[in-house]
Amino acid sequence: MLDKISKKILNELQNDGRISNVELASRVNLSPAACLERVRKLQESGYVTGYTALLNPVLLDVALMVFIEVVLDRTTPEVFDAFKRSVQVIPEVLECHMVAGGFDYLVKARVKDMNAYREFLGKSLLQLKGVRETHTYAVMEEVKNTTRLPVF
Repeated sequence: MLDKISKKILNELQNDGRISNVELASRVNLSPAACLERVRKLQESGYVTGYTALLNPVLLDVALMVFIEVVLDRTTPEVFDAFKRSVQVIPEVLECHMVAGGFDYLVKARVKDMNAYREFLGKSLLQLKGVRETHTYAVMEEVKNTTRLPVF
């Protein structure tokens, strides 16, 4: 169970993963040594799994985000495993989730534009073993996009 200070640390790290230990300690009212030890324990216990930079997709020319429902031709462990292995190495795919409901996987991808999407779909996704059909939703506006998890 996390205490109030550990939760504050996690929230501050989500705000700025590059914050200095001295600044973090100041914000959570700890000594730098105590804060450093808390962060180390949070990392070791798996609460903090890594640090990353958030990049601007428009400047990197991958502004079009799409969500793709994927239906597999069979729902066997072998087909699921083959799909998972294949989709993990496609660079345009940002997220892939097995879901319950009317389709098997929900894929989130980024590409340059609709022409690039059509090429990605035909040369990458539809070529994967076991893919029977897809339904695509192009994002017109990102209303909320965050990596922050609620820490209460």
